[in-house]
Amino acid sequence: MKMSNCIFFYAILLAGFALAFSVQAQDQSGFISIDCGIPAASSYNDETTDLKYISDTTFVETGINKNISSEFQISTLPKQFYNVRTFPQGMRNCYTLNPTEGKGSKYSIRASFMYGNYDAANKPPQFDLYLGVNLWDSIKLDNATAMEMKEIIHIPTENHVLICLVNTGLGTPFISALELRLLRNSSYETVSRSIALYKRYDYGSITNQTIRYKDDAYDRMWTPREFPKTKKLSTSLPIRSGADDSYLPPSAVMSTAITPINGSHALQFYWEPKDPTAKYYVYMYFAEVEVLQDNQLREFNISKDGQILMEFIVPEYLFSFSTYRVKPYSGAIIEFSLDRTERSTLPPIINAFEVYMEKDFSQSETLHTDVDAVMNMKKMYGVKRNWQGDPCAPKAYSWDGLNCSYKGNDPPRIISLNLSSSGLTGEIAPYLSNLTLIQSLDLSNNSLSGNVPEFLSRLQFLRVLNLKGNKFTGPIPVELMEKSKNGSLQLSVGDNEELCSSSSDSCKKEKKNMFVIPLVASAVSLLFFLTALAMIWWSLKRRKDRAAILNAHGSLEFENRHFTYSEVLKITDNFNKVLGKGGFGTVYHGYLDDGTQVAVKMLSSSSGQGFKEFEAEVKLLMRVHHRNLTNLVGYFIEDNNMGLIYEYMANGNLKQLLSDEKASTLSWERRLQIAMDAAQGLEYLHIGCKPPIVHRDIKPENILLTENLEAKLADFGLSKVFPIGGTHVSTVVAGTPGYLDPEYFVTDWLNEKSDVYSFGVVLLEIITSQAVIVRNENENIHIIQTVTNMIAKGDIENIVDSCLRGGFEIESAWRAVELAVKCASRTSSERPNMNEVVTELKECLMMELARKKKELWH
Repeated sequence: MKMSNCIFFYAILLAGFALAFSVQAQDQSGFISIDCGIPAASSYNDETTDLKYISDTTFVETGINKNISSEFQISTLPKQFYNVRTFPQGMRNCYTLNPTEGKGSKYSIRASFMYGNYDAANKPPQFDLYLGVNLWDSIKLDNATAMEMKEIIHIPTENHVLICLVNTGLGTPFISALELRLLRNSSYETVSRSIALYKRYDYGSITNQTIRYKDDAYDRMWTPREFPKTKKLSTSLPIRSGADDSYLPPSAVMSTAITPINGSHALQFYWEPKDPTAKYYVYMYFAEVEVLQDNQLREFNISKDGQILMEFIVPEYLFSFSTYRVKPYSGAIIEFSLDRTERSTLPPIINAFEVYMEKDFSQSETLHTDVDAVMNMKKMYGVKRNWQGDPCAPKAYSWDGLNCSYKGNDPPRIISLNLSSSGLTGEIAPYLSNLTLIQSLDLSNNSLSGNVPEFLSRLQFLRVLNLKGNKFTGPIPVELMEKSKNGSLQLSVGDNEELCSSSSDSCKKEKKNMFVIPLVASAVSLLFFLTALAMIWWSLKRRKDRAAILNAHGSLEFENRHFTYSEVLKITDNFNKVLGKGGFGTVYHGYLDDGTQVAVKMLSSSSGQGFKEFEAEVKLLMRVHHRNLTNLVGYFIEDNNMGLIYEYMANGNLKQLLSDEKASTLSWERRLQIAMDAAQGLEYLHIGCKPPIVHRDIKPENILLTENLEAKLADFGLSKVFPIGGTHVSTVVAGTPGYLDPEYFVTDWLNEKSDVYSFGVVLLEIITSQAVIVRNENENIHIIQTVTNMIAKGDIENIVDSCLRGGFEIESAWRAVELAVKCASRTSSERPNMNEVVTELKECLMMELARKKKELWH
């Protein structure tokens, strides 16, 4: 077989027996099989497939169970159609599926419908079916016994899958069954994240029965299809399919085929799309089922519109292979032809055929941090409203009690939340702090208690806050009072008997035992006194800190040694060459006596990092050693001069590399390797060090690169050592805007996941070569927001740096992007640990290496 110009891809599926797949087929892991409308907590095994079906009550919050009319409950009807769940209330009702494999995995989802005159109205309804926030299809049933099955292959961007039924005014929506099947990510390769089944045929069937599970490990339904002017071929022997075959066509389907009755004729397939711009993916499956004689040859080409896509195909006896193309087809007529070659003695054959149609799911989901916030609030307060599906999208079906902003292609954001008179109890939910664009919040007339939290004053866009009619106690945060006084916030706090402003008499009484410093001097004298005191304290502290460091590290050995200032002058040639500048001070290039290049970082007298950070970095680098951490050569403290001497990193830092022309030369493989190097350094700090260490300032500037572009973490001045057994440390927030963990910023609680957040942001920069924050009109757009929006469109080509021009393995890129977004989750519990990050990046790298190896082989 010969490939023509990389237009058409095919996989030859070798080794392994069909018997092996029957064992796999019995494993229902990765399956969710729901019979909609059966009683709660009930389940059964289907008599035909042995699939275990369960009740839908744990997947949906609304709806009513109904039975179809008894006249339609016949033995040949699958049991899943005996019952339905109907939704007479609300415009949109949603099922929430939580597959264990989570987001980024590939699933086949099937929704089934049969009216069966369940309501005795004898009038089948029409309604819309949504996958998340996007229209999947419309359900239109001609009569009571008509069945509709909608099947789609989808890669979710969140850990849940939402299937929603929408009332369009043409009858009450209902559903009979809902099924989800895990696929291999390497199967059904497309440029789209969602493709809907258009047709799936089993050619040459002898039994004329639909083939599905257990014969098909993915539970696809293969429909027998007659074809004019052809004859059937078959074998009773199993068709073997290799372990590397992601498509796994079932042996029962592949054991039959069709071929033209007239041996000189071609096999032709065509259809006329209603929409000529629609995009279709075609999958053909072949296996020789006849024993050919030595003088016989079956060889053919596959053509479209007269152009050969694949030539010299010779199906192997009892072995299956498939053909497909990653890019879709479109046109007024789509036609394929299988033509025998000149030397072939036998006509072409085909065993099975699938066509999927690309779904344009361009509607963006609400930003996941906003969704998480309101979903957690719903759970915390037990909100009984019809809060199902996406909060903001589609706009026509947004949740009651909230308003959203819709800006172009950006994800919708929640800007208003009204939970007045909703029976809320307990304290104000901390999840509200994640609604960073909220402008109006109404929590009035509930039974909320406790203090009014400080984080409400940090919601910079909040203009209306109604807390009246609750049971709040204590003082109102000072910043909220100030905003209320200057008119930037409309604050309502009436009917809270034990709530007081910070200037009220009741609050003063609560503070009457506080120690008050008597002021006897004038304001000018006091200011002079305090200034002088601060200067004395600072001078003493500098001396004390220098002495402490010298006492602690006066006898450094080997590579970590104490240098004199005169030695530093010699090393740097009187600070002749500047490598860079940062918050710590200026970094200079230098040479040791043996010719080794070094980087000398001088502490500026005006540096905000100061002695504590200097000491922290020296102490840390004295005890940690890893190939992906920068090596400390030595340090010096003399009078007011203080600094660190590091190994020289020839390629500077990652920020420079991504901003430089060199970025255009960074291959996908090299980007993944840099990311993995940095991840391994963090993994060592978090897991390899006892006690663990949190870096606290992961950003591209602190990832340095050797001559061979090996990445090493640097700048440990802000690092924190965790107590053994501790889950977090309460500390003053430190870090760099754009990379700072939002949960850490709100709570002041630091843990390893704060580094994971920062790493996720850095990984997005590595993937995209884009800045972490971009100014757009009147607001700053974070890279997470930009990438999340593009993920919703399934547009990996535009996410990855355009310099790569498609030179990367698509699945590897998707997994890297999804890993980055997962790392940058606003909630730390949703972030992976660095061990998991390293493992995932290794897999991404292996995929890319396999692609490059395949290119070389071809």
